[in-house]
Amino acid sequence: MANFTNTADTATTEDVVKVLNDLLETSRDGEYGFRVCAEEVDSPQLKQVFQSRSADCAKAAGELVQLISRFGGSPDEGGTVTGAMHRGWVHVKGAVGANSAHSMLEECERGEDTAVARYRKALKADLPADVRALIQQQADGAKRNHDQIKQLRDQMKKS
Repeated sequence: MANFTNTADTATTEDVVKVLNDLLETSRDGEYGFRVCAEEVDSPQLKQVFQSRSADCAKAAGELVQLISRFGGSPDEGGTVTGAMHRGWVHVKGAVGANSAHSMLEECERGEDTAVARYRKALKADLPADVRALIQQQADGAKRNHDQIKQLRDQMKKS
């Protein structure tokens, strides 16, 4: 595999693809998780927010797939096991009637905490400048998602 130089350090194509695939799984977890919450919540406002966040995560996943392919890698399929368990928990809450808007927002915030942490970790890796720029843009989006969900959760808590 070819090497790419980024400042004084060297990242291999394999290293870059690994970081991108980790974030791809994170994006898919977000896409699927927000979609599940949209299905479970009764509030039309929150349903729209969750659907919008799901679409944003799907867009991010698409961008990552393109980069992975550009670097000659194979995009991983699906999300993480932890993400699947998280979505299962959301479904269980919905099935037992614990799918209040507040509890759905808590679950989404928990998922976004994980996404923000994974993006922070990725940004510590040695990456080509264009890859780093895209990851920073997506990390900023994950942080905005987190902050919006937290704000909505806090509003629900007060009411």
